[in-house]
Amino acid sequence: MSRTTPHLVVIGSGVAGLSAAYETRRRLGDAVTITVVEAGDRIGGKLALHQVGGVTVDAGAESLLARRPEGVALLDELGLSDHVVHPAVEGASLWLDGVLRPLPRATLLGIPQDLTALAASGVLSVQGLLRVPLDRVLPATRFDAETDDVAIGSYVAARLGREVVDRLVEPLLGGVYAGHADQLSFAATLPQLARLAQIERSLLTAAEQAKQLSGRQTGPVFASLRGGLGRLPAVLAEAAAAQVLLNTPASAVRRTSTGGWAVETRGASAARELLADAVVVATPAPAAAALLSTVSPRAAFDLGEIEYASVALATFVLPREAVTEPLVGTGFLVPPAEDRVIKAATFASQKWGWLTDDHPDQVVVRCSVGRFGETAHLDRDDDDLAWAAWGELAAATGLSDAPMATSVTRWDDALPQYRVGHLHRVARIQETVGEHRGLAVCGAAFEGVGIPACIGSGQAAALQVSSALQPEDGRMNP
Repeated sequence: MSRTTPHLVVIGSGVAGLSAAYETRRRLGDAVTITVVEAGDRIGGKLALHQVGGVTVDAGAESLLARRPEGVALLDELGLSDHVVHPAVEGASLWLDGVLRPLPRATLLGIPQDLTALAASGVLSVQGLLRVPLDRVLPATRFDAETDDVAIGSYVAARLGREVVDRLVEPLLGGVYAGHADQLSFAATLPQLARLAQIERSLLTAAEQAKQLSGRQTGPVFASLRGGLGRLPAVLAEAAAAQVLLNTPASAVRRTSTGGWAVETRGASAARELLADAVVVATPAPAAAALLSTVSPRAAFDLGEIEYASVALATFVLPREAVTEPLVGTGFLVPPAEDRVIKAATFASQKWGWLTDDHPDQVVVRCSVGRFGETAHLDRDDDDLAWAAWGELAAATGLSDAPMATSVTRWDDALPQYRVGHLHRVARIQETVGEHRGLAVCGAAFEGVGIPACIGSGQAAALQVSSALQPEDGRMNP
């Protein structure tokens, strides 16, 4: 379209959308105008802070994978390196049969890479443990020829036995995706291991090779920010120097007669049309499907096929003296077969040293609830859900005194489900959207639900639309 200064509109202000805005600003500097439209009343998506009993803590995601480069690199670019923190303790447990057992070291999303450590953990029964090494002699388990994919649960069960799925893979997948192993894609959830597993007949051999490859990486696995990872969106938005329109849901994206784009929005007072040279759609998949239904019906159909899980977080602030028995590690996971309300607990004050430094007389613990397709517990009101979670937390840990303060945060339709064939679906979406110059999609629905993956997705979207935003002389910042 004809415009002195090219204009980018980003729909959605989660970390992916803000990363797209920032990356565009970094590349083009002042040679572009950027507008971010957000349906809600704040920026940040699943990154947010809240106060519980006078303690400011994360209400959503609390850490990022430090060994994936996009996250820590962005924190460094934003001048936040001095605020980066890593877990003060290591290790987690599994709540099995009413007992907390150490999560075996050297597992890859629950798939064992060290059989000695697996045996020492006591997580599997004798029969379950004896079943695992049969993987070395079993014939190959094939992937689907069309999608190069298979459900991770059925594959691991065929190779290592059902107990490994039920007691290891399921709780870890539940923590990351709030999904079920027999529905989630092996190729999408563990792409490197899936590739190795198609080469090696033995899954244990493939897992050992993956361990050797990851062994080249050094340093802490996870990182966050002092004061909470929820600080990131505000810093990122400021660096992007974008106009942010809150309470402004986008209702449609369409081509204009001049070859540009129009984003139709519904603001607090009236409808508004934003004209742009490029548009990045950084919303969850169902919203993206609705926005692109006219422009790209094929992409909209595939986006509409991506389902989401809802989750809730119950945060408890306790007096320090309530911890009568030592809390071990960073927290614990709960296999779905245990039929509990909570699926995981994080000992936040123990995990993040800054919380103990700032609040030495208080202890913060977070419990998560909810898996895909399971809504019975999420249908409870906040008080009922909190006390059910607290009862299980106390039973698992020996915590005695009632919490000083409690908060329940609900994240409806929060986590996309990477079903079998997900990567093929994503490739079709990206190919179809890529046919439209100046249009891109990004977010957790595509190639990773973690913070670094979302950052990388936003950066890739910015690069994809960059040709439509280049100044007339064609020069961009490196």
